[in-house]
Amino acid sequence: MADKKTVFLTGSSGTMGWAGFKELYKKKDELNIVLLNRGSQKNRDKFKDYENDPSVKLVWGDLTNYDDVLECVTGSDYVLHVGGMVSPAADYYPTKTIQTNTTAARNIVEAVKAQPNKDEIKVVYIGTVAETGDRNAPIHWARTGDPIKISIYDHYAVSKVIAESYFAESGLKYWVSLRQSGILYPQILKNIDPIMFHVPINGVLEWATVEDSGRLLANICNDDVPEEFWRNFYNIGSGKEYRLTNFEFEEYLLGTLGIGSTKKLFDANWFILRNFHGQWYADSDKLEEYLHFRANIPVADYFKQMMNGVESFYKLAFLAKPFAPILKKTLMKSLCNKEIYGTMWWISNNVDERITAYYGSKKNWEEIGNWDTFKIERPTEEVSYLDHGYDETKAVSEITLDDLKKAAAFRGGECLATEEEYVDFYTPIKWKCAHGHEFMMSANLVLKGGHWCPQELPSDSEGKKFHWAYDKEAKVNPFFAQVWYPLHDKDEDNEYDETIFRGFSGFENI
Repeated sequence: MADKKTVFLTGSSGTMGWAGFKELYKKKDELNIVLLNRGSQKNRDKFKDYENDPSVKLVWGDLTNYDDVLECVTGSDYVLHVGGMVSPAADYYPTKTIQTNTTAARNIVEAVKAQPNKDEIKVVYIGTVAETGDRNAPIHWARTGDPIKISIYDHYAVSKVIAESYFAESGLKYWVSLRQSGILYPQILKNIDPIMFHVPINGVLEWATVEDSGRLLANICNDDVPEEFWRNFYNIGSGKEYRLTNFEFEEYLLGTLGIGSTKKLFDANWFILRNFHGQWYADSDKLEEYLHFRANIPVADYFKQMMNGVESFYKLAFLAKPFAPILKKTLMKSLCNKEIYGTMWWISNNVDERITAYYGSKKNWEEIGNWDTFKIERPTEEVSYLDHGYDETKAVSEITLDDLKKAAAFRGGECLATEEEYVDFYTPIKWKCAHGHEFMMSANLVLKGGHWCPQELPSDSEGKKFHWAYDKEAKVNPFFAQVWYPLHDKDEDNEYDETIFRGFSGFENI
């Protein structure tokens, strides 16, 4: 049909992408779907039922190959960019992750800009909750526009922040960045890796179900999405029911499987105390108002429903309560002691940088003790907001250069643009950070996206830097200090890099 819209979806072999594809496919009478995936046998088997479907075009290629991306973008009305390298691979291959994810984003932007109808193509970028990093209580309520604060050693988040800036500064008429949270899906139990202990028990997360995430991708292609929706940033979450602490998440997951309690499978001090991404969203309802993607299933019911999809292997391994002590002494204990990424490996080997980043000190770790001494807490549900440094009641069209100067000063820097240079909210203008770096960035990316000086990011798009200096930044940047000092002592003077792990097996040689 000539009037069918064409949707190019990346990452359709992954968790969110596959859910999105299934929702888009329900509308195959209205949509043509273009999918770009690596030509692995696993992927070819997954999509073999669609090889001869006239509504689906399968392209076997690579997001880092511009010609492959250009082929898929050409003729598309929508580009839904979900794909990329994620954890745990991102933790083991930091340089490759950053180069892959940023190159893919750049290729998509350039391919869209190469189209004669570039101002008609709608581009959706899936960002991540990890962009704003560790938001433990008392700063657990978050919204877009809060400071970008990539958790120390989170290479995936580095790549997503840089990629997000490509879309925001692309000059495209229609783009949007949707920051995805943790996704609930039946195969979540497959993620058995040492990084499973890289979450604080009292940390929080507003989860998104895989079904909600899939509907979101399909609904964004509807004709009723208003003009005002675009060129903005949103947080993806399944709402109030899905605002859990990490302990509550473990209890739901293990309880539904029949083990009964997190305490039977893990020791309290295996888990970190800080430096993991997670927050409850003060603004996730905004996206729901636009896209109406939530099923609003009570969270307890959803976990039961989710566990019905768990593979039989996991049910056999976990269902019987007597198996818990065996799993704890064998599999779980070996994971937390695994070289490089095991939390107890850091403790046993006195890896000071990791201990400081994730616990604050070895003394803090020692004070955790066991489940009898560790205090499990749920933070307040009273919403609180960070100061963004300007009058947020103003519409974008009303924000003046004076507002930008105030926002820059609150970030320890300056807005160097003149009245003539401040063309609009979306065109890059000149700023200077507290460290003297001058850079070009739109007011939109600064005020609504929470971005600031790109030279102060832990890495560039080549993935060769890997240096976190957040204490230094917090001392000169009051905006950033709001998300640093509540979780760190003001007399800390620590900087972090990856040097200590170079040469270890299992870690990419950077």
